[in-house]
Amino acid sequence: QVELVESEGGLVQAGGSLRLGCTASGRILKTNVMGWYRQAPGKQRELVATISISDGGEINYADSVKGRFTIPRGSPKNTVDLQMNGLKPEDTAVYYCFARQNDGRDYWGQGTQVTVSS
Repeated sequence: QVELVESEGGLVQAGGSLRLGCTASGRILKTNVMGWYRQAPGKQRELVATISISDGGEINYADSVKGRFTIPRGSPKNTVDLQMNGLKPEDTAVYYCFARQNDGRDYWGQGTQVTVSS
């Protein structure tokens, strides 16, 4: 079993910044992809950003966060951060860390609340 633990989110004003961190532990085989999803009230969970660890470090961003959010490169093994700049009220959501192992299994963190006030 793999456990993903996210750092605490928080409350920030619009235009502000916040950095989330996630660390995987447990029976880690080989991680192919790590990243972040989010779910706002009344909406489906959506991709924010992912990094392909096994494929040259390709990073994918949702259009809604491009240019504002970044997955920093060079993070320690089995960790993934999310640097969020220029936050908007519509970024308010529960953010979930995600990891996909090379056996095809997906793992999720418990979620951390990010609230952006206008």
